[in-house]
Amino acid sequence: MNVYLFRAVEAISQPFFNTIKMKNILIISICLCVVSSHAQQIQWAHKLIKYSSDLGGKQYGIKRILGKPDAFPQAGNSPNAWAPKKALDGYEIVELGFEKPQSVKQIAVFENLNAGCVVKIGVDTGSGKYETVWTRKSDWKTPTFKATLPADRAYYYKRKRRKIQDAPELLNPGVEHALLNQMVSNVVAVKIEFNFALLPGQKQIDAVGISDSDAPLNAQINTGSTFELLPKAEELTMVDTDISAIEVADDGKRLFFTSNDGQKDQVYCANRNPDGNWSAPKLEVSLSENDSFNFVEYASPTYVLKGGNRYETGTGETGFQLYKLNNGAFEPADPIKITAYANYGETADATVTADLKTIVLAVESDFTQGGSDFYFANQKSDGTYGLLQNMGKAINSADDEITPQLLSDQKTLLFSSCGFSSFGNYDIYVSYRLDDSWKNWSEPVNLGSKINGDGFEGGPFYDEPSQQLYFTKSVDGKLKLHAVKIPIKDLMKG
Repeated sequence: MNVYLFRAVEAISQPFFNTIKMKNILIISICLCVVSSHAQQIQWAHKLIKYSSDLGGKQYGIKRILGKPDAFPQAGNSPNAWAPKKALDGYEIVELGFEKPQSVKQIAVFENLNAGCVVKIGVDTGSGKYETVWTRKSDWKTPTFKATLPADRAYYYKRKRRKIQDAPELLNPGVEHALLNQMVSNVVAVKIEFNFALLPGQKQIDAVGISDSDAPLNAQINTGSTFELLPKAEELTMVDTDISAIEVADDGKRLFFTSNDGQKDQVYCANRNPDGNWSAPKLEVSLSENDSFNFVEYASPTYVLKGGNRYETGTGETGFQLYKLNNGAFEPADPIKITAYANYGETADATVTADLKTIVLAVESDFTQGGSDFYFANQKSDGTYGLLQNMGKAINSADDEITPQLLSDQKTLLFSSCGFSSFGNYDIYVSYRLDDSWKNWSEPVNLGSKINGDGFEGGPFYDEPSQQLYFTKSVDGKLKLHAVKIPIKDLMKG
């Protein structure tokens, strides 16, 4: 599954908190949210009224300023934020409406790159005219923090697909908490004026919120108390090289993973011993024959779905193929073909239902919300699959969604993303299918700080028989296998 681990995503890499400062800010943020969630009346910008510039498109567009923060608290460069055209030296304005009138004491502007450029704020109380309620004083300093680029990002970001520009080391995101001298009633809209010449470097705005309290308005990660009560995930030693694409067979008896020896991906398999531990992994030669990419996406007791084959646009080929187990050896069977299949990358991520009737892929195409998105396709009578269909905006952000795993209920989806509020880099999330379609999903829930940190977490696989979650985590520049026990009742609804 974990085939985008080494991909390059944007021309400027997304920076993140350093570990200590980020954890402190998150703890304070969570505590403040718990204390003030009942006391504060909070709204996030609901509609656009007027704006001075827009880059257009699904990424970095002006509509990314709407709704609650999703580039915070991790902050840094994100396609989920508005990037104005004159971000280096320009004067910009934006007028934003809110769903219902409310009293306002605080207006918070989330600046995820080089904060400190808000110079004036006005409010509309229903007259259609703006009254200035806050201006930047000459000595006013916006509290910022230094977002640094973790060293381990360079390894998996520069391995394949796109050329990357080096990102600045210091990008100083922050939140402008504009506290008004007096409470203003019946606010329906705000006008924010920026002077981006105040600071060097690129600028981006993630979100704008209003509150009737002077308690700082903070971004909140959508996680659950159940996940925060988990034990800390443990590292499992398998091989010294990077590990990705973790799969456990449906019967829980075999564990597959991919390791890169510096030249190519190779698939290994470990058997579960009677004591429940895994045996020493052995190379699966028949599953490692491609020149570059080899990885298992789904494993049953009798077959595996393997990825990494070369494919040609216009043929319907996807690079995925079934391999059947015959007398202890894997033999190639039918390739997976999808009508009008298209993918910007050399590889994709996939998961499939046990009956092979529906396949879910993470690919980037002309129809994605931004980076790689989740799509599904249904099997036809001839064994091939119909057109890919996007799984919707609830689960697909303007950034990347990768490494999906569909659980046996066919409604619980685990995956990794850098497109939602997170603890730092790619985090692991769970989402639930809400109806019989594959297009209606719940808001993704972050699996919490015991699993996710300020580095990379991806390739989640939940082994239902042992109720164990396996995933990869970046540790000192290498991707290591980790595991944590999660009761199935806490992960699978119903």
